[in-house]
Amino acid sequence: MTNVSEAQAAERIQAIRDGVKLTPEEIAEHTQALVGYKYTVDDYYEVGREKVREHARAVQDTNPVHWNEAKAREMGHDTLVAAPTFVSVLGIIAQRRLFEDVITGYDLWQIMQSDQRLVFHRPIKVGDHLICDVSLDSFRQMSGTDLMVTKNVVWNQHNEPVMTTWTSLAARAAIEVDPALVDKIEHVMMSEPPGIDPGKTVNGPFARYTDPDPAVDPKPYAAIDFDTLTVGQELPARTFKLTRGNLINYAGVAGDPNPIHYSDEVAKVAGLQDVVAHGMQTMGLGASFIGEFIGDPAAIYEYNVRFTSPVYVPADDFAAVDFTGKVKSLDPDTRRGQISIVAKQGDRKIFGRALVSVQFN
Repeated sequence: MTNVSEAQAAERIQAIRDGVKLTPEEIAEHTQALVGYKYTVDDYYEVGREKVREHARAVQDTNPVHWNEAKAREMGHDTLVAAPTFVSVLGIIAQRRLFEDVITGYDLWQIMQSDQRLVFHRPIKVGDHLICDVSLDSFRQMSGTDLMVTKNVVWNQHNEPVMTTWTSLAARAAIEVDPALVDKIEHVMMSEPPGIDPGKTVNGPFARYTDPDPAVDPKPYAAIDFDTLTVGQELPARTFKLTRGNLINYAGVAGDPNPIHYSDEVAKVAGLQDVVAHGMQTMGLGASFIGEFIGDPAAIYEYNVRFTSPVYVPADDFAAVDFTGKVKSLDPDTRRGQISIVAKQGDRKIFGRALVSVQFN
């Protein structure tokens, strides 16, 4: 539960919007007080046919459920199904609102994603109107860094739960940034026209805020047969190639304009060896790798990744990301299993831990 009432939270947020300058200690206190505070993004996100395909291309996923309606129907779906990490498109919108209007004092380009957990209640599909409930799930400080977990519960227009996600983030509040760096960022960040107002199509708060998390009830759809699998079985290895073009394309598809993904100058001053791929882009490649093996990615009902190292992408060459995996566990009673993934760039591990839970046939 939140430590402040909704009225108190609104008063705090309004004070910050009015230009009240907070110290790092005050920002931490404000953020801690908002643990458990919930709101709903004002506008729904409508899932389009071509957006599903654009995202699948961005994560190099050729599974027919994302591309071919006739084949998707053969696999048990009434329309195209989005790739497992498609929610990142909606997540960018929700996170921007969270850090611009609710939890303030952190620069988005200085916030690092460390863990991502996705729980799937049903596949995201073309025609869905996605409605996102957002909350700050936890907050703590360690070694001068603010560590927080944000939670999104995503619903469709039929009041059916679609996904629950948890994102772990690390940030430093109210850092005095070199004016030269600010100038560089302002000259490479995407420019947006002022005055955009999509209106309010969703009117929270909702009574469901106090409900338990939605239950998981996975379906196998067109996944492979459970009886063909054995614990310890290795998946066919696969290598994905990422170029700067892939990064820029993903940034456009996902709506994530963070300059560390395309600007050498900003990456350098941010202390990175080179421009880096988006964490959700590499997680998306992992889902593509798993989907190819299991046959139907809609059978994935949970996907967890801990990010330990970024994928560096040079200006004049591609970055190769090697994926391997094995069947970690199988439950004959439920016909479910877990698959562990290893992702590497050269000898460097990209994921510290990556597990996918699947409902097999």
